Amino acid sequence: MNGYGYRLGAIGIVTTFFIIIFSTVLMPMVIFKPKTTTSANDYTVENKTGDPIRGRRIYIREGCFYCHTQFTRLQDREYGPLVKAGDFNYETPHQLGTERTGPDLTNEGNKYSAEWQKAHLIQPRALKPGSIMPSFSYLSEHDMNDLVVYLQTLGNKREVKAYVQPPDEYLPTTLTGQELLKNKHVNTSGDAEANAGRGIYTQDCAGCHGLDGRGNGPNSISLTKKPSNFTRPFFKQYSDEMWFYRISEGVVGTRMPRWNLTLSEEQRWYLVAYLKTLQKDVEETVDDLSQVNKPEQIKLPKLSNQQYEPHHGGH
Repeated sequence: MNGYGYRLGAIGIVTTFFIIIFSTVLMPMVIFKPKTTTSANDYTVENKTGDPIRGRRIYIREGCFYCHTQFTRLQDREYGPLVKAGDFNYETPHQLGTERTGPDLTNEGNKYSAEWQKAHLIQPRALKPGSIMPSFSYLSEHDMNDLVVYLQTLGNKREVKAYVQPPDEYLPTTLTGQELLKNKHVNTSGDAEANAGRGIYTQDCAGCHGLDGRGNGPNSISLTKKPSNFTRPFFKQYSDEMWFYRISEGVVGTRMPRWNLTLSEEQRWYLVAYLKTLQKDVEETVDDLSQVNKPEQIKLPKLSNQQYEPHHGGH
């Protein structure tokens, strides 16, 4: 009887295993036949500077898919239009990837110029401080050009309305976004409001981003992911909603906190008003440690037997 019981258990385990394999692997292979979409990447685009099909092979050869995905998920923010199953009918082998040590590249094409992509491949940290991406400066000119052209084809059939856009719940086209704007009582283009926001910025943000927003606060030295330099012309394309979203939810993978946990909506709108004043036509760079804001030296009071001690350092 014991031997029969063991055999029955073994049969049950094997049967369960094959049912799982059949339902999750074999059955989808037979049933799931998505139609090819018009938003699939087009690698046949003529380009005088390189061959995107060969660039794709270099992308695979160099293991770029180890750190980058090529599919946007439902919960993704700021990665552009979602992909569809039919986008990958002719992607063999597919480059979906699983890990995002680096950002998703689904809609990377023409997000930056070809010159930017090439410079980033050669010296990643010159363009993205704190990046752990290795340098691909060893690639030949031929390989480099083909790889850049391939990157520029990613998402070339999808319509990207804006590269810098907050999630749907912050947009005025959604119910949550309309409710948010309904509660907005701060003129984010006013000088008085910007001045009020400066006080909040000085207290909560200047330690990392610097007093003038150049990313050179005293804490910036110890941060692996360097704080944003708000003087960059890039930030001029931020809408009020985008600024509010960034302030509210922070930046994943950095020390930027979620200020919606500690600041009221009104305070965050005041911050938006101030941050909009920091952008310049030409970025104010920080080139050496002497340009980093020095921490304020606070003179501590001498202790006495008094119950209350002054905090201003006086005697």
